[in-house]
Amino acid sequence: MPQVSPSWSLPSTEKPRGKDTTGGAFSRGQGTRHLFVSGCRSVQSGISLPCCPQCAAVGEAIILHYMDDVLMCVPNDDLLSHALDLTIDSLADAGFELQEEKIQRMPPWKYLGLEIGKRTTVPQKLVVKNNIRTLADVQQLCRSFNWVRPWLGLTTEDLDPLFNVLKVGEEQSSPRTLTQEARAAREKVQDCMATRQANRCKSDLPFKFIILGKLPHLHGVIFQWEKVEKSKKDKDCRDPLLIIEWFFLSHHRSKRMTRPQELVAELIRKARTWIRELAGCDFECIHIPIEVNSGQITKAMLEHLLHENEALQFALDSYKGQISIHQPAHKLFKEQIQFKLSLKGVQSRRPLKALTVFTDACGASHKSVITWKDPQTQLWEKDIVKVEGSPQVAELAAVVRAFEKFPEPFNLITDSAYGAGVVSRAEQAVLSEVSNSALFNLLSN
Repeated sequence: MPQVSPSWSLPSTEKPRGKDTTGGAFSRGQGTRHLFVSGCRSVQSGISLPCCPQCAAVGEAIILHYMDDVLMCVPNDDLLSHALDLTIDSLADAGFELQEEKIQRMPPWKYLGLEIGKRTTVPQKLVVKNNIRTLADVQQLCRSFNWVRPWLGLTTEDLDPLFNVLKVGEEQSSPRTLTQEARAAREKVQDCMATRQANRCKSDLPFKFIILGKLPHLHGVIFQWEKVEKSKKDKDCRDPLLIIEWFFLSHHRSKRMTRPQELVAELIRKARTWIRELAGCDFECIHIPIEVNSGQITKAMLEHLLHENEALQFALDSYKGQISIHQPAHKLFKEQIQFKLSLKGVQSRRPLKALTVFTDACGASHKSVITWKDPQTQLWEKDIVKVEGSPQVAELAAVVRAFEKFPEPFNLITDSAYGAGVVSRAEQAVLSEVSNSALFNLLSN
């Protein structure tokens, strides 16, 4: 069970162990030495880079091998020279030719499309295609932008106009032109590539995760928080926020109706999987914007939230860190948090002492029926409407009319599993696009 404390001072039971990789934004912080070897070409077929013995011989070194590139990370220059000599000797013994001129000893180190500097990580210069003619051109453009998003913080909302251009047609050669909104989105990406960056992580600081954005496009940030002493004279104090990586949800959701709790759970699940894979640890704290009246979240509130949502149960499974409803004091978080997860719901799992409304529908006659017993006259009333479309549409139409007709609390009884499912998920849900206009109108009511 996650730890919950009103003061949020409980330490996490898991601390980062300094294990990280430089294949992404997770590279060791200041004080370490990097070396990048590019172009290790084998003169024999079927030979892989034999770096494992070197890793064992130099225990503090991290040696990453991808294709014909090798990236080394060690704590100091002496250990770097020793690890390099061992690696070069091993490569030569295995029949590899090493191109000395491609050894990168000074930052920025270019590796896997990234430029790793002393403090920051940025994508290498991206060539943005301006001459868009076909669907294939738009797909290539979106793939390129999707690749740089984790380091530049390009939200789904930012790229939504570009994603919308992909919707119509399936042929790769089908003609496409960018709308004015899509061109503006492309220009924003180009601006962000010149102004934004991610930070290199510091192995002595824990990782944290925060949910940002607004519905329907929530996103998250993996970050570290550095304690910075700021004096009255120091106006240009270093930013304590170290943004490691941004996380986004898919532009197209698999469900027609998605509850906010499910979106939050998906972000947490993805981020926890990623941080374990890259840093070998879990988050010290997960910041979730939850709406509470008291200003504090209690253990009972958290248990209720988890009990009501299976997706959050899986997302927070075995999590031993803290959950906070407060965000660190930073301009970025203040601007981007425009959503709060509500713990209150209008649905009751117990029968109410109120009016009971029955709904039904007939697929053959297309009749959509609601009936109830008038509490004053004690007579049964009914409302019958003929609804064109599938039986599910007729069933849902009856349920929607019941809510429109009775604004006060009431008990709803229906034999439609589809209608009951929609009602149970409808509260504050995010609606995806539905091609059936009649169904879309009912779901959006």
